[in-house]
Amino acid sequence: MKKIILPLFCLILLNCNKSEAVANESVSAMAVMEDVAVDSAAASYSPSPSTTTSDKQVQNSEPNSSNPKTNIVSKKIIKNGEMEIQVGEIKKAQNQISEILKKNNAYIQSERFNNNDTAENLNVTIRVPHQNFDPLINSFSNGVGSVLSKNISSDDVTEEYTDVSIKLENKKIYLEKYRDMLRSAKTTKDMLEIQENIRSLEDEIDVSEGRLRFIDDRVNYSTLELMLYKEKVRSSATSKIGFGSRFGDSITEGWNSFIAFFLGVISFWPFLLLIPIVVFVWKKWRKNRVKK
Repeated sequence: MKKIILPLFCLILLNCNKSEAVANESVSAMAVMEDVAVDSAAASYSPSPSTTTSDKQVQNSEPNSSNPKTNIVSKKIIKNGEMEIQVGEIKKAQNQISEILKKNNAYIQSERFNNNDTAENLNVTIRVPHQNFDPLINSFSNGVGSVLSKNISSDDVTEEYTDVSIKLENKKIYLEKYRDMLRSAKTTKDMLEIQENIRSLEDEIDVSEGRLRFIDDRVNYSTLELMLYKEKVRSSATSKIGFGSRFGDSITEGWNSFIAFFLGVISFWPFLLLIPIVVFVWKKWRKNRVKK
């Protein structure tokens, strides 16, 4: 009996040890499978297109405060000048000016010539690229004639240009908004009001753009007012004013002086009225003094 029980007991112990090992192996296998499943799920997961798109829309709709939009405008300097030069001959000076203008890519905007008894005057308005303004002034100062006067000025319009540019961009933005509103307008009254706002904005935009074009033109091309002056030398042989003309001028000046004197006396008429009164009072006072 003991011989039978002892082998059975050993067999039961062996079976128990095997079942525990199998159980442990199965648990380990399940844990490994779960880790693999989790890793594969994590690897295979990607956000849906709708979620990504919406996130991007939110990000795009939010203002980017770290990178604000700035308008950078270069310096806008308007240069103007005035020169008066005394020359020996107007024609010769004109030829010299033409050569100087060609070298500096300048052109004549307007020209006015005046010839009288005492002098010849040629007034020329010149436009020149701003980078050639100073060389042009130096060329006129050397060799053309004797400089009688020179005035150069610079005007910084950067602030004005920047202000007009910013306002112009804002007006264009509002104009597009009004146009969008016009497309969705449902009543005639709303359409008329929106069209009136659009018309007003378009006029303001035209004015602003015209102002910017004017400033750019004055900045890119400087303006110089040049006056050439030639004094005429008088002599008995060349003078156009003879004795007869001088005699007539003297009579005219004398008559004008007499008229001016007469009118000046007339202007004192209140004082002239007082003279008889003063004389009458003086005579009466004198008679009374003699009687006494």
